[in-house]
Amino acid sequence: MKADIRVALVGNPNTGKSTLFNTLTGLNQKIGNFPGVTVDKKTGVCTLPDGRTAEIIDLPGTYSLYPKSQDESIVFSVLADKANTHTPDLVVVIIDATNLKRNLLLYSQVADLKIPVIVALNMIDLSKKAGITIDIDLFAKKLGVPVIPISARKVEGIDKLKAAIGFANKIALQEPSIDVEAIAPQLIAQISEELKLDNPYFALQLAHQHETVKFLTPQQSDRIEELEKEFSFHSQKAQGAETIARYSFINDLLYDTVKIPETAKDETVSNKIDKVLTHRVFGLFIFLGILLFMFQSIFSWSAYPMEKIGDLFAWAQNSLHQVLPAGPLTGLVVDGVLGGLSGVMVFIPQIAILFAFISILEDTGYMSRVTFMMDKLMRKVGLNGKSVVPLIGGFACAVPSIMSTRTIENWKDRMITIMVTPLVTCSARLPIYVLLIGLVVPNRNFWWVFNLQGLALTGMYIFSLISAVVVAFAFKLILKGRERGYFIMELPVYRMPRWNNVAYSMYDRSKAFVLQAGKVIIAVSVILWVLASYGPGDRFAKIEQKYKQPQYAQKLKPDDLTRAINSEKLENSYAGALGHFIEPAIRPLGFDWKIGIALITSFAAREVFVGTMATIYSVDGNAEKIESVQKKMGSAKNPETGKPVFSLAVAFSLMMFYAFAMQCASTVAVVYRETKNWRWPAIQFAYMTVLAYAASLLAYNLLK
Repeated sequence: MKADIRVALVGNPNTGKSTLFNTLTGLNQKIGNFPGVTVDKKTGVCTLPDGRTAEIIDLPGTYSLYPKSQDESIVFSVLADKANTHTPDLVVVIIDATNLKRNLLLYSQVADLKIPVIVALNMIDLSKKAGITIDIDLFAKKLGVPVIPISARKVEGIDKLKAAIGFANKIALQEPSIDVEAIAPQLIAQISEELKLDNPYFALQLAHQHETVKFLTPQQSDRIEELEKEFSFHSQKAQGAETIARYSFINDLLYDTVKIPETAKDETVSNKIDKVLTHRVFGLFIFLGILLFMFQSIFSWSAYPMEKIGDLFAWAQNSLHQVLPAGPLTGLVVDGVLGGLSGVMVFIPQIAILFAFISILEDTGYMSRVTFMMDKLMRKVGLNGKSVVPLIGGFACAVPSIMSTRTIENWKDRMITIMVTPLVTCSARLPIYVLLIGLVVPNRNFWWVFNLQGLALTGMYIFSLISAVVVAFAFKLILKGRERGYFIMELPVYRMPRWNNVAYSMYDRSKAFVLQAGKVIIAVSVILWVLASYGPGDRFAKIEQKYKQPQYAQKLKPDDLTRAINSEKLENSYAGALGHFIEPAIRPLGFDWKIGIALITSFAAREVFVGTMATIYSVDGNAEKIESVQKKMGSAKNPETGKPVFSLAVAFSLMMFYAFAMQCASTVAVVYRETKNWRWPAIQFAYMTVLAYAASLLAYNLLK
């Protein structure tokens, strides 16, 4: 259904634009891409007080209409291109009421494009708390547009904003902010005449951006280039003159409409906190302490719900085996589908807790400080400060993190960031680490505070960051680039996290994990169950015939007999044949053919490893005694030595393998999508596989 009005949200980063978008649209959102580029397009539908609907477009955050990245270039393209299907009927400019001077620069540029505008004066509650007095009526009168004070976080003033959108004019009524034509009168006049434009600021913007905008023909772009040379137009000088003129207008506006008490001009609370949290020495230790607390909490807080989820699935599998008749269909449902599903659901508590912490760090403003602190270190290894955002985001998932590298202007910095981001421990590796650490690391406290399992998990996360930095330095020496990178980031003020947003993030990310990873895991589990339950020729019939002989029936107990038959069938199944085929290559790493099966299936996605082990050991074990996958793996014995299969050496060898291996089809696909060349994902896959094998080999030989 087509909406009655199209509204674009425009604003600086950290002005609450995304919060306002979520408040206006709720769950009526969808994400795609703007045509011709890889920039995310977030759209949603909002119902207005008069019953009409508005399509809301959340444009990328930018400080001005002069772009520094592909994301920022989208803003001018969408606002200016009349033929674009996303061109809005109305623009809502979100302005931070506590930082009016900086935010009004973008407003003045958007307003001069002569599109109907409404100003949403966000964080009005914080400005009042700081003692800042804004004469809203005079402010609106001088701008010539509706100004609606709101607090997006507290959902205050939203109804008034919706009403203003419903009553918005179809023609732009805003007052001009500066004399645009005075900047380059001859050039603006000539461009306006040849392209038949009636807006001088539109003509000036085309003079700056004609090489990058998509809606100009090559002939039009070339003609603008000729006119610039003819009239000796210097883009940077023109931008400087425009910016000075705009800030003169902004200063006059604020002088008449805003009163700031002397106390508000003093050092802010955020600055005082930053003196501690971003200290050049203590800041890094505080960050490591926060990471340690996070991963200690993931283990300790999730233990009880994980145990209950595992018990629930064990009970369900036992019950179904008792109720349903024995046969292939029962085995498929209980051991294939339900066994694979248990490998997904049992790790929901850890996933939820991890994303809760990430959401809190982002909401409070601390995540921005982390990127600021690590900027100097990143530069030494050939990265841009902006590279820290994808690397930290890699804790959640490499796919959106690699997509976020679009904000890095320098080609070399961006390519290095893309190549090393998958090394950072993502949420898909978390179930593997938790499973293996739980097998071989004692669950006891160290110095009464630190849990050994939590320390091991923290170590894996820190190790992944160190690995990414070391590999980035290697790429710095290999890749050649002449551009010079730079890092500009605004540090938002510290705020209390929005707990409803934290809860939604926990729910949304856990749901995504179950639905996305779960589909793959269950599909692979079903295929694997079939491969593990059937074998070539009459091998299974011969095994059953073998164990019917008196010497086996008399010597072995019924449970042991069933286990022996199932184990031999698994080894002679199609899955067993596949595992035995690659076993010579992985034997030096301490892996047997069963682990080999899991390595192959987890090429689809790392987390499939857990579901695969659950399926393998459901098939291998006694179906009447279903245990959790961790208990089954812990009790597995090497038939040759009689020792546990998953020793300390094997467990850490496996963790080293998964720390480096590129076992995620989605990551390969997104790297191709972002680089438009199969060479880069191929190089990435190759170097990560070599590193995985080498690190695994080293770990096994050191610990065995």
